[in-house]
Amino acid sequence: MLDIRRLRLLRELKVRGTLASVAAALNFSPSSVSQQLALLENEVGVPLLRKTGRRVTLTPQAEILVDHAAGILDAMERAEADLAESLTTVTGTVRVAVFQSAALALMPDALTILGRDYPEVRIEMTQREPETALYETWARDFDLVIAEQYPGHAAPRHPGLDRVQLTTDAIHLAVPAESLGGGDIRSIADTASRAWVMEPRGAASRHWAEQACRQAGFEPDVRYETADLQAQIRLIESGNAVGLMPELVWTGRTPTVRLLDLPGRPRRTIFTSVREAGSQRPAILACREVLERTARLLSSA
Repeated sequence: MLDIRRLRLLRELKVRGTLASVAAALNFSPSSVSQQLALLENEVGVPLLRKTGRRVTLTPQAEILVDHAAGILDAMERAEADLAESLTTVTGTVRVAVFQSAALALMPDALTILGRDYPEVRIEMTQREPETALYETWARDFDLVIAEQYPGHAAPRHPGLDRVQLTTDAIHLAVPAESLGGGDIRSIADTASRAWVMEPRGAASRHWAEQACRQAGFEPDVRYETADLQAQIRLIESGNAVGLMPELVWTGRTPTVRLLDLPGRPRRTIFTSVREAGSQRPAILACREVLERTARLLSSA
C-alpha cells in the first residue's frame, strides 16, 4: 500500500519544481521532504528522482505516480465534501485568494454576512494577483479564488478548476480634476503626453491598459508602477498621473478623480474559481452564495 502523504509530496515536487519550494509550502524541512521521497522510492522499487545539476527531476515512473496522486487527492477532497454535506451544520475553513479591488468592495460585507449566517465557517483571506492565485488554487494552496478577466484577455485556465461569473464592472479613464490640469482631457487620446500609472508588467490590467493606449494611437509614458489601487488613486487625484480605473474600486465612496468613458464602454469580468473536486463542500457553497448575494447588492446600489 503506497503512502498517500508521500504521493502528495511527489505531486508537490512536480507542481513547485524544487525540494525547497515543497518544503516551504508544506512547512517541512528540505531534508524531511527528501527522506520521505526516498522512502516512497523504496516502496515502489524504482527510481523516482534524477539529479539534474543542483535540481532533481522526475523519472517517467514518477510522472505515472503523479497522475494517480492527483486523482487520489481529488477523490479524497470529494469524500470530505460528501462527509461535510451529511452534517446539519455548515462548518470548516475556506482559504480565499482575492485581488485588491474585490477585497475592498466585496469582502467586508461578505464576511459580515458569513459571520452572521454561517458562524462556524472560518474564512482565511489572502490578497493575490489573479494569475498567481488561480495557479495556487489549482496547486491546493487556496480553496477559492476571486479573479478578474479583462475584455479580450482570457485569464489562465487550469485543469480541474471551474469558473463562475460573479459580476462585471466598467473600466474608466481616471484623470485629475480640472483645477489640477485634467480639464483638457476628453478622451484617452488626449493623454498621449501625460504620465501614466499602471500595475506592474505581467498583470492582465497592465497588458489591457497598454493595448487601449496603443489602439488610441500612442505608447503610454508609464512613469509609475504599483499594484496598489489606492496609491494609483492618490497619484491621479494629486495631478501627477492618469490611469485606467475599474468601477468597483469606488464602492462605498465618492470618486475623487474625473472618470471618463472609454470607447465601447468596456467592462471587466469578476469570477470565482474552485477545484471541481471540492466545489460541493458546504462551506464553499456558502461562501459562493454570499459572494453572489453581495455582488447583487452592489450592482443594485
